[in-house]
This record gives sequence, C-alpha cells and structure tokens, in this order.
Amino acid sequence: MVENDTKQELITALRSCGAVKFGDFKLASGKKSKYYIDIKKASTDPCTLRIIAKLAADNICDAGFDVVGGVALGGVPIATAVSLETGLPLLLVRKEVKDYGTGGRIVGDLKDGARVVLMEDVTTSGGSVLDGILALRDAGGVVDTVITVVDREENAMDRLDFIGVNLIPLVKASDLVVLDRT
Repeated sequence: MVENDTKQELITALRSCGAVKFGDFKLASGKKSKYYIDIKKASTDPCTLRIIAKLAADNICDAGFDVVGGVALGGVPIATAVSLETGLPLLLVRKEVKDYGTGGRIVGDLKDGARVVLMEDVTTSGGSVLDGILALRDAGGVVDTVITVVDREENAMDRLDFIGVNLIPLVKASDLVVLDRT
C-alpha cells in the first residue's frame, strides 16, 4: 500500500492542481455528485503526474507484471507515465473497436497469458475499467490488479473483487473531500 507521506503528497498535489472541484456534477456512471475529481487536470500537470507514476510504480514493483495498460481516455497518460517509470511495455484499450487501420481495441503488443496491471484515473462503480478488463482478458491477457488514482468508494472495489480483480487506490475520495453521507 501507499506510504502515508507519499499519499499525503499526492493529496496535496491533487488539491493544488485543481483536480478536486465542488458543485453539481454528472459522473460517467450517470450518478450526480457534489464533487468531481478531475484527474485530467492532474495527468496534464507534470509534477502531479510524476507523483502518480511513482506511487503506482511503488505498488507494482516486483509483482511480476509483464505490461502496463490504460483505458482510453483517462487511463492513457497515467499508464504511459507508469510505463516510463517502471520500464514495462504499454498497452492501450480503446473504448470501441476501430474499423480502419489495424482495427481492434488493444493498441500495443499483448502476448497470450501476459500479466497486465491496468491503470485507471477514477473509479466509481468500476464500469469503465471492467469493460477494459474484459477486453484484455478476451485478447488473452491476465488481469488481476487495477490501480486507480482515486476511488470514489462507491462499490468499484466490491464489483472488481467479484471477478477476481484487486483494486488498489492511490487515494480515496474520503482522503480528498469531507463526504456528507446523510
């Protein structure tokens, strides 16, 4: 798990770069929220992205992964930074199959049986990353670990656990915002 000091460094960086926003938002899951975690702000800020990559790399060090994957769009810059930090090859998972060029949903070299650690920006229900996991598994990859920058603590962990995938959040929403659960 993430060390307390480096976790606090990420929390501070996420707040400083403007990734934590308050207001009325609609999430990708369709739910409404009083706060939004804009990891695109974080992943376009080199200092914050560097912290994310270092923390993620620390979590996968010596775990025997063959490749780092990211689901388009939010997971791509994170997976790219982690690939650079770890030296592991990079895979990208498109949201849909392309009917031009080489086609397919997977960009990169996925060997049958390769262990993939999948990177995600924010998890809420886990739906987006679940789709990526299934695409990689269908293509012959072994996916049992997802690292998310922020888990909104809204059932993604249980949903992924149900299919045999460990969700590792670098931080949780409750670390970033005070949640009113009344």
